[in-house]
Amino acid sequence: MLNWYLVYSKPRQELCSLENLERQGFECFLPLIAVEKIRRKLIVVVQEPLFPRYLFIRLDASQEGRSWNPIRSTTGASRLVSFGQVPAKVDDLLVDTIRASVAGEGVRQRHFEPGEGVRINDGPFAGLEAVYQMPDGEARVMVLIEILSKKISLSIEPPSLSKLS
Repeated sequence: MLNWYLVYSKPRQELCSLENLERQGFECFLPLIAVEKIRRKLIVVVQEPLFPRYLFIRLDASQEGRSWNPIRSTTGASRLVSFGQVPAKVDDLLVDTIRASVAGEGVRQRHFEPGEGVRINDGPFAGLEAVYQMPDGEARVMVLIEILSKKISLSIEPPSLSKLS
């Protein structure tokens, strides 16, 4: 009988763990989402694990199933998630739901959301609070600032902004 379980990986080793487990013949699933990050003064979209340090693995719990011992010694993997000595099963419906929700998704987690309050950190407007509007081309974003009781649209580089707490 095949069931889904969770593998707890080493920090930032989910992809390495996935690759090595699949190379050993295990059926695995690592849900990834697209996230906006600021890299070298640009907003770029990167793939990150939906559940950092966790990936799903399908294993046979019967006596005829293959040994689970190689999982612990797999590069990138730390251990099988368990409660006491019993590995924790994950419902098939939950895994199917997660697969459906991450399949074909666009950017799910944006660095800044429209309407979000931001602070300008650099340049002539440093220290002013603004409202994030939208991306403006590849390397800049559009924000609204209020000067002399009038809202002004300003194009600025994303690294010059920080979120308001």
